[in-house]
Formats: sequence, structure tokens, C-alpha cells
Amino acid sequence: MTDFPFDAVLFDCDGVLVDSEPITNRVLTQMLNEIGWPISTDECMRIFIGKAVKDEIMLIEERTGVRLDADWMAQFHERRNNALDQDLVEIPGAPQAARWLHDAVGGRVAVASGADRRKVELQLNKIGLADCFNGRVFSGQELARSKPFPDVYLTAAMALGVDPARCAIVEDTTTGATAGLAAGATVFGYSPDNTAHSSADALRAVGVQHVFANMSELPALLKQWRPTVS
Repeated sequence: MTDFPFDAVLFDCDGVLVDSEPITNRVLTQMLNEIGWPISTDECMRIFIGKAVKDEIMLIEERTGVRLDADWMAQFHERRNNALDQDLVEIPGAPQAARWLHDAVGGRVAVASGADRRKVELQLNKIGLADCFNGRVFSGQELARSKPFPDVYLTAAMALGVDPARCAIVEDTTTGATAGLAAGATVFGYSPDNTAHSSADALRAVGVQHVFANMSELPALLKQWRPTVS
């Protein structure tokens, strides 16, 4: 599509392509309660949305007084993955939007997530999008720094052979949006006004200028985007 204003589109996964946060945080809430943190699912989501659990181990240990080891993380991953495999659904309109944009940019789309690769690939398979992103899945956990640092987005753009400034990034949390903006890309913030995503106001507060609430709007939003001339 010669008049499309971006060379590539980079997607977060959790909360953008899949409705995974309520499931993941339900499991995390159960496991935190088991080790002595009487946290609710809503509070868990407020604290952990957009963050990797492995990066919050110090906080969990401070709240519980329990020293967590690799076995606890492995158990979390197993219980989380089982729950996702059973209950995961797509974000409404996301698969259609992803495939339309895949065609619009000649296949230069990628998933750049702060989650571990096993989780991302499980989720893409679950909603039938694995082929759309085949060979173009990037995990911040495989890099020295994950979100809110820009590394995973810079890595994805480099792998696609495009300038980050010519990339559109689709994010739903302030952590991910901060990473996308730091990469120099144009970030589009998905905020359908529920606790599984950062609010529109929070996304705008970190510098996101384009916030939308319905994933079916994304193709037209990107196609019609034009840079602001100062």
C-alpha cells in the first residue's frame, strides 16, 4: 500500500492482541495469597499490569517475607500457561486488524512483548495469529532490559530493517507506551476503559497522542495518520 504512512507496525501482545491480563492476574493473585499477601485481583492488576512478574520479585518478597526461588516462578508459569490455554480469548477485532495491517506494510509486522516467549507464542497460537507473526516475535526477557526501556522495540525494528521513527507501535499500558516512545516510534494507545489496561489519561500523560477504544478502528487510524507539522 504505497500511501500507507508507516513502514512497519509493532504490537504488544497482552491486552492488545489477547485478553490475557485478567487470567494472568487471577493466577498471580491466588499464588500471592498462598504465600501471605492478601491481595485482591483488582489490586494485583493495578500493581502488575504491564510488568513482568520476574522483575517484581523484590516487591513480592518485601510484602510477603518469603524468599522466592526459580521453582516458584516455574510454578507460576505452569499455572498461568494452563489457565491461558483453557480460557484465553482475543481482544475483539485484533486478529482482523493485525492481518489487515500485515498486508498494508508488506508483512513488516512484529510482536514485541515484555512477556516470556513461551507465553507469547502460546497466546498467538491460541487465537490463530501465529502465522501472521511467524519469525517476528520478540521478548524483552531475552534482552538486557525490558519495558519500559525501548530495547525490545528497537530490536524488532532492526530485525524488520526499518527505522523506528517509521514504525507504528500499538500499546495498552504506560510501561509499554514509554518503551515505544523512547524508541522514537509513533505510539497508538489502546484503552477500552477497564482495569485490564492503562487509562486514556494515563497513556496521554506519558506522551501518547493517539488513544483509541475499539481495535476495529486501528487500521483506519493508522492509514489516516499524518505527522504533526510544527
